[in-house]
Amino acid sequence: MTKRYLPFIVLFAAALLLYSVKKNQRGSFPHNQPADVRLPEENIDGFNRKAGTVVYSRHARCRMECRHIDESEVMEILETGVLNYDKIKEDHLGKTYPLEGLTHDKQNVRIVVAPKQNELVVVTVIDLDKDWNCDCNDP
Repeated sequence: MTKRYLPFIVLFAAALLLYSVKKNQRGSFPHNQPADVRLPEENIDGFNRKAGTVVYSRHARCRMECRHIDESEVMEILETGVLNYDKIKEDHLGKTYPLEGLTHDKQNVRIVVAPKQNELVVVTVIDLDKDWNCDCNDP
């Protein structure tokens, strides 16, 4: 009787495995890449990704914690991420530069940095594939 149901059990197990893989698959980066994204450049418009010290804002730290992104992943994107020219912003505080890329644990991440003297301030960190529930009440 067990031999009779064995093909159904194997088929069911294969279906569960396929479902699990598809549900947890992040896809290839970048699946939603904007038109104006270019390879990293050493120094463009006053932005130098290799500038001195990296400082994290309170907001960035909170977002990193709830989105399960650590400093090593931020540094990966800072070093190898592509600059998204469409999302560069400038206001009274200065310019911010968004860098996007895939981390070693396959998170599709955008970090937004603001150069200040010899520092790069990480303003925020975003997981582009998943909406995380964050309660970051910044003052």
